Amino acid sequence: MSPSRTHAPARTARGRLYLQFRLGGDRYALDVHEVVEVLPLRDLKQVPEAPAWVAGVLAHRQRLVPVLDLARLAFGQPAQVRTSTRLVLVDYPPAGQGHWLGLILEQATDTLRCAPEAFRDYGLERGAARYLGPVYQAADGLVQRIRVADLLTDEVRGLLFPTREGAA
Repeated sequence: MSPSRTHAPARTARGRLYLQFRLGGDRYALDVHEVVEVLPLRDLKQVPEAPAWVAGVLAHRQRLVPVLDLARLAFGQPAQVRTSTRLVLVDYPPAGQGHWLGLILEQATDTLRCAPEAFRDYGLERGAARYLGPVYQAADGLVQRIRVADLLTDEVRGLLFPTREGAA
């Protein structure tokens, strides 16, 4: 066996870890470095006049966390409530600036390990879905990365994370 084949599994084992989930029939992934915690679905406080894909607010660990239904944001249909549907708390924006954002994700029970550069741009215009990242070709199909930092428009960010006037 050649040295390059001997070392290939070790490089794969040292790749980055991603949480996989489904939107519709397709697979997507979040970098686990952006994930704070994975929870079962919880009851949420509704937010009047918020966009339909804002599922509500969760009180968790002494924080109020806005929660988005990613299936409703992407396809206009709410996530199906299954035992594998999870409430995933992510650091928003990534890099620990103090905000958590909850995401309702279907079939969020598997992980994927690969090198970040294995995700490749697919060349299509994303339009309003700027959160859609590059694609990874797994042995059993394509997995698209979701960019947490690009989930919210400036308007929605202001609604969910209002700044306090006069705050230092």
